[in-house]
Amino acid sequence: MKKNDFFDGLEIRTNDERSSDHLNKVNQLIEQALNNKNQSLRLNGKLNDLNDLSSIPLLRKSELTNKQSKNLPFANLNVSEIKNFAHIYRSPGPIYDLDGHSQNWWRFARALHAADFGYGDIVQNCFSYHFTPAGAMFEEAAKILKCTVFPAGGDNTDLQLEVMHTIGTTAYVGVPDFLKIILEKADEMKITLPKLKKAMVTGGPLFPAVANNFKERNIITRQCYGTADLGLVAYEAAEGDGMIVDESVILEIVKPGTGNTLKDGEVGEVVVTVLNNFELPIIRFATGDLSAILEGESSTGRTNKRIKGWMGRADQTTKVKGMFVQPSQINQILENLKIKNNARMIVSRKNDRDELLLKVESNIANSSDIGAIQQKISDEIKTVINLKGTSEIVPVNSLPNDGKVIDDIRDFGG
Repeated sequence: MKKNDFFDGLEIRTNDERSSDHLNKVNQLIEQALNNKNQSLRLNGKLNDLNDLSSIPLLRKSELTNKQSKNLPFANLNVSEIKNFAHIYRSPGPIYDLDGHSQNWWRFARALHAADFGYGDIVQNCFSYHFTPAGAMFEEAAKILKCTVFPAGGDNTDLQLEVMHTIGTTAYVGVPDFLKIILEKADEMKITLPKLKKAMVTGGPLFPAVANNFKERNIITRQCYGTADLGLVAYEAAEGDGMIVDESVILEIVKPGTGNTLKDGEVGEVVVTVLNNFELPIIRFATGDLSAILEGESSTGRTNKRIKGWMGRADQTTKVKGMFVQPSQINQILENLKIKNNARMIVSRKNDRDELLLKVESNIANSSDIGAIQQKISDEIKTVINLKGTSEIVPVNSLPNDGKVIDDIRDFGG
């Protein structure tokens, strides 16, 4: 591929070049964060190696919401004063977010470029322009690529269709299901949309049947993954090629309930450090989303690591007999017993009573050894969770690779 097939040269640099740049930038970020006493509580100074990043405690999204509620609006974690922000947003939670004045602050221009958005496109932006930043994120990105934008928002299918037909919209931005609704309305009203050729969707899952529907209509559809806290995290550049991690973030996959990095291919929680947000440094932010790192590089020539995309939620907290059972507690049980293998807590219900069963992978074969360790695990369940539970030793690699630490299989009806 030619260099102009990429948003910039960062997408095709070597791993060594990227690692060196990321280390330099994360240390600049840490230096800035150390100016804030609340940020500095998690930091011990600059890193010597990117692997040292794992020594910094996670900041979980749920914790940020909690902290903000006590010190509105930004939990006193912002380094810059509010008067220096470009915008303030309020997302459901509630959680307050911000952006700065630098160009491509949210970084979504990279994703739109990979989806072949550019000069000559008329983009119908069907994300909201109020309270949350989604509309502004893609507005900024499309303008950087010299697209023409219609700020549509996410309501009124009839008007959306009328505008799409009248102005000759060539590209859609929004949640996938809303585009499907607009297209079905077009079919119903026998309105053709011959110029609509591309779409960037996010904010909800792109189900296979919906993706096939778009494909049958010759609409090239790409997905991206981002949040109001982080901006762009990863994006598609080719069909079936995974999502390429944005050049201005460091992405880790950790075991849910811990900050421990998993091997490539293992499903775990997405943890992100944003390298361009100096207004409110975001370092090792645990999103609560599940994904896994794919092996190898993109077929498009982009060299950064790739993830499978959004694979569900990592926060598997559930309530048993009035007590919350959390992934971090399962990790605590294993750490107390110095067990490093995979484990899964099964929450079930039998004879109108909740039951806990902790399955732990092990190669132990001796029945007496198995009995002894299972008893220790059961005792530790009582100590850590304050609930009775049983344990079962299962073969190594027998538990599913789906990121689940707690599997609540109770039937709640409904």
